[in-house]
Amino acid sequence: MSKTFADFSLDESLTQALEGLGFTTPTPVQEQAIPAALEGKDLLVSSQTGSGKTAAFLLPTLNALANQETFVPFKERMKAITQPSILVISPTRELAQQVCQDAIALVRHMKGVRVAAIMGGMPFGKQIQQLKGAQVVVATPGRLLDLVNRRQIKLDKVDSLIVDEADRMLDLGFSEDLEAIGELAANRKQTLMFSATFASRIITLAERMMNDPMRIAIETGHSTNTDITQTLHWTDGFEHKKKLLTHWLSDESVDQAVVFASTQEDTDMLAEELAEAGLSVVALHGAMPQTVRNRRLRSIREGRAKILVATDVAARGLDVPTISHVINFGLPMKNEDYVHRIGRTGRAGRTGNAITLATYRERGKIRALEDFLDARLSVSEIEGLEPSPPPARSGRDGGGRGRDGGGRGRGGRDGGRGGFGGGRRFEGESNFKRREGGEDRPRRSFDDKPRGERPAFGGEDRPRRDFGDRPAPRREGGFGDRPQRSFDDRPKRDFG
Repeated sequence: MSKTFADFSLDESLTQALEGLGFTTPTPVQEQAIPAALEGKDLLVSSQTGSGKTAAFLLPTLNALANQETFVPFKERMKAITQPSILVISPTRELAQQVCQDAIALVRHMKGVRVAAIMGGMPFGKQIQQLKGAQVVVATPGRLLDLVNRRQIKLDKVDSLIVDEADRMLDLGFSEDLEAIGELAANRKQTLMFSATFASRIITLAERMMNDPMRIAIETGHSTNTDITQTLHWTDGFEHKKKLLTHWLSDESVDQAVVFASTQEDTDMLAEELAEAGLSVVALHGAMPQTVRNRRLRSIREGRAKILVATDVAARGLDVPTISHVINFGLPMKNEDYVHRIGRTGRAGRTGNAITLATYRERGKIRALEDFLDARLSVSEIEGLEPSPPPARSGRDGGGRGRDGGGRGRGGRDGGRGGFGGGRRFEGESNFKRREGGEDRPRRSFDDKPRGERPAFGGEDRPRRDFGDRPAPRREGGFGDRPQRSFDDRPKRDFG
């Protein structure tokens, strides 16, 4: 007999919130994690994306907050320095905002409970005001430590420390920040770490911050949602990829789609060409001010935009049930990121489609990804858009220095394949300006960098040219107002 949320004996305020949200039956991760967390155990939980991890850590910690014997009145908390009981650390701003929204929905019937999100890219003054009296704080590590140093928040009364997407956090270089936060919250009673995937080195570091953690693994291996159909299209190069992309985005089965590019530059250019073709599209990457990112995410959530072109900054925390397709225009840097990318579709019990576009030079990366997934991607071809026969294989499968996968490829057979403007016939020359160089991953925002990498003067993200948060008409002008790309900090390419 399957459990219901009523079986957990949660506080009445939480039960009422769950009923209002229409949630009655817990997911597998919730069914296993919530009882253990209610007992006060430290948990290290591995579960696939979209499995309900957020409620699995919010419900037990909010339940403990609701049953606190000593409750400081709201007016007194507003006058004092903020000392939260629950602290959630997220790797990205988007994920922090999503978790904050979920927490607000769950505390709807808990009197006097205040939830705040603090993250880079937003004005300090506004966030300090929002932080006042908050018992639940969701934060990115960089901005949190900045506010600790400004004496706007103290962590000595944190009861529950939650690290969301722990693998991503450590991959981004936040290990020192995490340990610093752990020391500041040394009086905590419980530590919970949740992620879709865990590598052994991450488990080792995570266990240093935890007290005899209980390990819960819902999925074995690196499996993905079985409701997502995964297909692979071999391509001749960058222009061929654009033709296949337009074909898919023109398909009537697409409700909404996320297109993942490997660089900020490609994100902007793809979005511009799609907008010029009359498609409702917005771009999203880490170099944009947070207010712009919020506005564009809102346009996707509200259905005013159909297509989101993004770097991996959107791979975590984007929860829009109507996203029917995820298209990997560029391959992810890490195999784990593939799981997070395609997890943006097939949510809330729906089916989804994940389409990966790759060149023959990327065969090595594809094989490594398939080994990681312990599955083979189904190869598909579109009539009239078939790739050229693969070249004779040499001893270096997938090697070489071609740029076909990440940004603009100089190898492959572009063959004059056109841009987006010609609809599905693709005649004429491409409008896509090729440039030398490129980066395989988005630039990091200074506000959320690990402390040792942030410049002393802080600096906000520079506003970039707005594609508009509505279907964009053809626009004039070049790309001169884009932030200059930094070659000194460019990460090394991983050729798999």
